[in-house]
Amino acid sequence: MSALTVSGLRKSFGGLHVTRDVNLDIQPGERRLIIGPNGAGKTTLFNLITGEITPDAGSIQLLGTDITRVPSRRRPHLGMARTYQIITLFPKDSILHNVSLALVGLSPLRWNCFIDMKRQGHIVEHARAALKQVGLDQIAERPLAQTSYGERRRVEIAMALAQRPKVLLLDEPFAGLSIDERRDVHQCLMAIPRDVTMVMIEHNMDVALEFAERITLLHFGEVIVEGTRSEVVDDPRTREVYLGH
Repeated sequence: MSALTVSGLRKSFGGLHVTRDVNLDIQPGERRLIIGPNGAGKTTLFNLITGEITPDAGSIQLLGTDITRVPSRRRPHLGMARTYQIITLFPKDSILHNVSLALVGLSPLRWNCFIDMKRQGHIVEHARAALKQVGLDQIAERPLAQTSYGERRRVEIAMALAQRPKVLLLDEPFAGLSIDERRDVHQCLMAIPRDVTMVMIEHNMDVALEFAERITLLHFGEVIVEGTRSEVVDDPRTREVYLGH
């Protein structure tokens, strides 16, 4: 059984075709890299997979279950989590509180606007464990506003991991990071256990090549090359549309 299967996925906005019959078959534990130039439709593809956009045609299966019409709010309960290209967190709250809120969103407690997080010890401890996975447990009480951009990237990854996903979608987790921050995030991702399947969008192919086992190249919403790292890098279509020569 595949971890994630996308079949014939299509999406248009007016006369603009942003996703054209995309097919993906991602195996459990796989590290898949999705690349392409700006405007290739990478983030749109993620938004279709997570249900934030409804496809015009095609289907999406998560762990063998058809989720094409499942509301986006239900998909995390089925084993899917994602990060975003643009970080949106609560800067006045602590790192720990940000991750704890991600867990509350998956529990019945989300309907209680008067919840006292100090009384939710199991949630807080689970959040601490997620922060330990990304190397931030020692600064868990620090206000998010006092962290670096790279640390905030890792907080966002911790929020996703705290949901215990089977499939984790990462939208440009290296975007805007310094060399040292990229190293930290890379180490964090490489340490995620194999029971989590990871699919990463990355514009800078050089940054993410070490991560990928298989690569899918999108161009104008279509999959034009797919294969191992060496197969995709050596393909002349990759050099033409992505590398520029």
